[in-house]
Amino acid sequence: MAKNITRADIVAAIYTKVGLSHLDSFCIIEDIVSEIIKSLKAGESVKIANFATFEVKHKHSRIGRNPKTKQEFPISERYVVAFKPSQNLKKTVA
Repeated sequence: MAKNITRADIVAAIYTKVGLSHLDSFCIIEDIVSEIIKSLKAGESVKIANFATFEVKHKHSRIGRNPKTKQEFPISERYVVAFKPSQNLKKTVA
């Protein structure tokens, strides 16, 4: 079964590799996530070089369908966060 990487895992990695305290490492991760969220709320895209781009996309309302019953229902318009990996990340993972 695949393991999920949590904020605590990232904090532990920063603590181990950089030598900052757990509290300082946690604050760094929280500040990074907060800045990403703040920028996305402001309608800006967030590009992290050699990693990915995050942006908010608008999805228009449409008609959805339950594949089992074939019953149609409206899906309201909404905003979603899109994650687009960089070419470098794609090459590294593949």
